[in-house]
Amino acid sequence: MKRTLGRKWALIIGVAVVLVSGILFVGFQMGEQDYFFRMNKSIDIFGRVYKEVALNYVDDLNPEHFMESGIDGMLATLDPYTTFYDDKEGDEVDLITTGKYGGVGISIGVRDGKITILNLMEGYSAQRQGLQPGDHIIAIDGTSIVSVRPDNVRGLTRGPAGTEVHVLIEREGESKPIEFVLVREEIQLKNVTFADTVGDGIAYIRLERFSSNTGDEFAAAIHSLQAKGDIRGVILDLRGNPGGLLNMAVNVVEKFVPRGSLIVSMKGRRPESEKKFFAGEDPVLPAVPLVVLVNRNSASASEIVAGAIQDLDRGVILGTRSFGKGLVQTITPLMYNTQLKITTAKYYTPSGRCIQEIDYAKKNIDSVLAITPDSLRKEFRTLKGRPEYELGGIHPDTLVGEPVQTRLDGELLRKALYYRFAAYYSAQRAGGKPGDDVIFNEFKLFLEKEKFIWQSESEAKLEELAALAAKGSASPAVMAEIGTLREQLRKEKGNAVDREKKAIVAELKVQLASRVAGEHGRIEASLADDVQFNAAKGLILNHRAYAHRLAVGSTSQHEE
Repeated sequence: MKRTLGRKWALIIGVAVVLVSGILFVGFQMGEQDYFFRMNKSIDIFGRVYKEVALNYVDDLNPEHFMESGIDGMLATLDPYTTFYDDKEGDEVDLITTGKYGGVGISIGVRDGKITILNLMEGYSAQRQGLQPGDHIIAIDGTSIVSVRPDNVRGLTRGPAGTEVHVLIEREGESKPIEFVLVREEIQLKNVTFADTVGDGIAYIRLERFSSNTGDEFAAAIHSLQAKGDIRGVILDLRGNPGGLLNMAVNVVEKFVPRGSLIVSMKGRRPESEKKFFAGEDPVLPAVPLVVLVNRNSASASEIVAGAIQDLDRGVILGTRSFGKGLVQTITPLMYNTQLKITTAKYYTPSGRCIQEIDYAKKNIDSVLAITPDSLRKEFRTLKGRPEYELGGIHPDTLVGEPVQTRLDGELLRKALYYRFAAYYSAQRAGGKPGDDVIFNEFKLFLEKEKFIWQSESEAKLEELAALAAKGSASPAVMAEIGTLREQLRKEKGNAVDREKKAIVAELKVQLASRVAGEHGRIEASLADDVQFNAAKGLILNHRAYAHRLAVGSTSQHEE
């Protein structure tokens, strides 16, 4: 009797499962059909609106520009990495990947209706002089570019190497536009911009981007260094590296981790989109100490590399927190030579964490993009069991900050005075290695010759106070006191150059080395005063400290 009842219940449960499965399947089909219906309905409405406005609007319209405005409006509701490229901008994608040209080293696009700097290429004029991603360009060589198309702006910034271009920009937090004097150079896109030994058998490799040639360049760099002698440690510099191709990031990690190691996985909207990438070759450097340098401008593929090295306990991550871009883009060719770069997946480090900082699908009540607080970030474990956390980028194992730029240094960079002095000094003095005092004194004379004028932060605040006092009808006595303080600050500012002698001389040496030995010389000279690089080198030489950073129970975020 019990057996009969058991069979009946099994039959009932089986039928229920089939019915539920059928309902879910039908529901999925109906949901998918409803989605496609709503999508097609929206396309019909959008097309009808476009056609009606294009044909009947009171003024003449440019149909291509009108359509692109609609596309930009749609994509603006998504993340900033999903971008439409028209038939002219399509060439820009190829140029950034493989080309060379005379320019200042910027990548631009339209954001908020303004020409905006999206990326800076390491080592070129725009980056050296202090332009920043997010700056809005409003004029070039005195010509307003408001409402000018990006392809026309690119034509203005590019030109023969050695020529100057004056760029006027608007920057968040600055009350007035800022002018930069940039110098065009031949832009030769390289992935590995420096690979050499830096003493004590330590190899230093700077990787600027992940393009289609990264794997070959990186392998060649390692083999070249091995030919010089035994490698006792590696410093891999990913600072400022904005990323690139995912498969090239995998290729770089393969040089250090065991064959078969999971390096990264990606998951899209549908379950079948999940893909996993494993090391498919034997490592070239399987055991040497490895330190990876990252900062707030290390993003995307850079974070894939740093995340894999960290999760597999293969090396120490040193520097500051990375950018936090855990999204994967795919470039899809469209009709009429246009292209769409669209975010298709999120990527996950070997431990399973996604390091994406901003959730573009969620906004708070003030329409501000959501960032998950640290207290709500989920904990993951490295291969050895060290705790790491999702979201918010790659957090370094050893936290080493970067020097804060002073206002004076920013002004000297912005006006290209370091660069211009190096050109002037090199032309005047041939050969030899002048001492620090000689270079510094010559530079001060050069600043006088150039009539260098700048406003200190204290002076800027005082002028704000003076304006408020005048607006409030302050007494003559108060205004006189402000005038006295203004004169005292002017005298105090005269000593600012002397106070910052060490930093100024260091930058001048970098610029002069660039004149003599090109990009290699510039980077090599910059390492002498690079606090993060020197901390990485010291960590590799201190075997006990290096091992401690990777030990289970070691507290992350050690400060140096």
